[in-house]
Formats: sequence, structure tokens, C-alpha cells
Amino acid sequence: MSIFSRSMRVAAIGVALALGSLSVAQAEEGKTAFPDASRIAAVGGSITEIVYALGEEGRLVARDSTSTYPESALKLPDVGYMRALSPENVLSVNPSGILALAGSGPKEAVDVLKKASVTYIEVPEAFDHQGILDKVRIVGHALGVDDKAATLAKSIDADLKAAEELTAKVGERKRVLFILSMEGGKILAAGNHTAANGIIKLAGGVNAMEGVNGYKQLTDEAALTARPDVILMMDRGGGDHVLAADEVFAHPGLASTPAAKTKALIRMDGSYLLGFGPRTAGAIRDLATALYGDQIKG
Repeated sequence: MSIFSRSMRVAAIGVALALGSLSVAQAEEGKTAFPDASRIAAVGGSITEIVYALGEEGRLVARDSTSTYPESALKLPDVGYMRALSPENVLSVNPSGILALAGSGPKEAVDVLKKASVTYIEVPEAFDHQGILDKVRIVGHALGVDDKAATLAKSIDADLKAAEELTAKVGERKRVLFILSMEGGKILAAGNHTAANGIIKLAGGVNAMEGVNGYKQLTDEAALTARPDVILMMDRGGGDHVLAADEVFAHPGLASTPAAKTKALIRMDGSYLLGFGPRTAGAIRDLATALYGDQIKG
């Protein structure tokens, strides 16, 4: 999934340069299916979820640290955070192929992996209904299970349509501000072209940061001007993610917003909320229910 990271590391660059000097076969870039799909390293939480949903988890020999669902995936070797990959770690599991979500990095590490004697297939990311279906079909084709992928995509498509229909007749739409971080009292919020923007729209909300691209640190004035009705945050252990509602709304940039008046704060698991994979229809339902309650149809 393509979320701003505070844990980006570039230590893999040295390894990348060292490995890049080795005489190895050129990776088969541009491949859309693995010649050998028996030992796959999955990079990206939604990619791992899709492999499991296809019933092809027996092919996996490793996952990245964002791949935390299903729980059984945690038994696989962890090759590191998808945006701070080490070629040495990924190749240490002797994969026959690497299936990676777009945005994996750093670029130097990915360049080395693409030059290794292992097929590297990148799966595009789009934060909308169609993007999820495309991911399923691409992953299925890469593994040589197109029929399974078509069946899964059809099921997910129907589930997504039903979830989106929940808010079809809602009147006034809630303005939602997704806050990734409030570290040091600085609000980092999601604009367009982010997973947060995508899920807010699918759940029938309006992104309070519409008109802004990517993640942006807000001034207090900008936060007030956004006029959010609801604050949306990830629910995960540690740091600002465990701030009580009173603490969140004590922030000078939020204290006078409509959200503060009603203490409207929604927290959801990050991989579930922003993963854009097989569970996204459920996330849409949960967020829509939290936003609109009795206004949505059963």
C-alpha cells in the first residue's frame, strides 16, 4: 500500500551497489507470469492477502513486514519493510520470483532485485474499486491461476458494489480528515492520490483535504480551514495512535472544528482500512457505518 513512512531507511544502498557488481543473469523484467511460481516472496500487505485469498499460500516463502494478515502469514520469514528493502534479505530466502506492490523501495534496492536471476513482477496500485480487481487478476496471472483470480475478482466486485451502495442515499456528506501522524504536535494529513482518500470516497465521505495531493503537514490555520466533521486515524499501538479523543481535539488546529464539537474520532486498523485488497468491502462498510450510522440502509 502507498502510505507515507517515517521509517524509511537507505542502508540497503550499500548492499545494492555490492550486489549490483556481481555477474548475474538479467531479471526477466516485463514478465507478467512467473516461469517458476513455486517459491514466491510477497512484498506488500494486499499482495500477500490476495495470494491467501486465492488459496495459493503454499507458494509463499517470505513476506514483508506490512503483510500481517491473515495471522498465518506471520509464520513466514519477514524480509523487511516494503519501502526499505534489502536485496540481501529478499534473496536470502532463495525465491523463484518476487511479487511486489508498486511503491516498494528504495529504488536502489529494487533496481538490484530486478537485475538478479529472479523474475520480479510489480503489481500496480490504484486506490479505487477497479484497482482492487486489477490487483487480483494480475496476482492470479502471475501465479498461473487465472481462473481462480477471475472467480475471486467477481466475488470481490459484488461485495464492493454492495458496500458502496450503503451510502447511495445519504444526504449531506461528512467531511473526513485522515491524520497519519500528530508527532511533535504537527498534523500530517492525507490529500488526493492516497489510500486514505480512496477509502473515504468509497465509504461516502468527502476528503477534507480535497485539492491537496499526497500527504501534507498542516498549519493550524489549514486544519481549521479544512472544517472536518470527523477525524479518521489508524488504530495501532504506540505513539500518537493511542491519543485519547480529548488529547487529539485539544490540538489548536482541531479545537474549533466541527469534529471537535462532537468529539467525532474514528480509529481503524491501518492494513484493513488502507490495504485495498480482499477485505476492503468490509472496511467500507465499517467506515460508512461509523460515519453515518442509522442513515445508511441495512
